[in-house]
Amino acid sequence: MVILSKLADYGVIVASHMAADPDRRMTAAVLAKETQLPRATVAKVLKTLAHAGIVAGARGAAGGYRLARPVDAISVAEVVAAIDGAIGVTQCTVHGPSCARTHFCPTRPHWHRVNDVVGTALGAVSLADMVPPFGRFAARPVAATRETILP
Repeated sequence: MVILSKLADYGVIVASHMAADPDRRMTAAVLAKETQLPRATVAKVLKTLAHAGIVAGARGAAGGYRLARPVDAISVAEVVAAIDGAIGVTQCTVHGPSCARTHFCPTRPHWHRVNDVVGTALGAVSLADMVPPFGRFAARPVAATRETILP
């Protein structure tokens, strides 16, 4: 079974939530409330995504985060790689020569092919594809506050 890290999964949730309303600037607190994820985790995800150029942050009264590029120009693979690093279904597809079996492993070339297919599949799915119909997630309603109505 291939499983993303919990943090990468949360990164996709946060980025997909932002993709539902890409012009809206959101704080970590608002995103945490609306996605029902821990605030500290959302803040960590946003910092990592900002470092990767996926989101852009602004300080000040009207500050917050928004996607740095159009939603159809950001792939799920980019979000995952920003948090987890290179996508690899096995250690040898990521770490290569550090494995003691590198020179005689009969499966190594095949794992690279599988890894390429998985990476291509994740790269073919954009954040636009992750937004549910009608553009809103089915999270429980959040009362309007000054933070949720920022431009």
